[in-house]
Amino acid sequence: MKEISLCVMTRELCHKLFQGWENDPAIYMDKDQFTAYHYEEAAVDRYFEAKQEPSRVLLAIMKEGEPIGEIQLKQINREKRECTLSIHMQNDAVKGRGYGACAERLAVQYAFDVLGMAAVNADTIVKNTRSQHVLEKVGFQFVKEENGFRYYRYEQ
Repeated sequence: MKEISLCVMTRELCHKLFQGWENDPAIYMDKDQFTAYHYEEAAVDRYFEAKQEPSRVLLAIMKEGEPIGEIQLKQINREKRECTLSIHMQNDAVKGRGYGACAERLAVQYAFDVLGMAAVNADTIVKNTRSQHVLEKVGFQFVKEENGFRYYRYEQ
């Protein structure tokens, strides 16, 4: 495994993450919606606060003591025992090196072992083939393609 770990995202880690953030055009369905990212302390505070809710766990992807991405386990449904995974890596310097796949494996294990989930869902826009490749590499199974998205599921 790559030298990656996950920890609960703190406000301080969130700021460190976004200070080195670069938007990725691959995650935009409409390229006209893409804009370069500019760090703003108040915007990061609002983002962090918005993610603090019972149906979501926000985790920092850590490498050598620094955040290089985030993973969210969201839409946590304790009755159905399933949730949805979302991952975003900080910038191109940490993409394509296996860190995301390692982080996704750790997040799936966290969902099963800590949250008691039986399944983890994920989706990508159709053109984000890099994300689709990583999901499949980790063990997610393709479910369907619909309305410009590809849907995946990982069952324990």
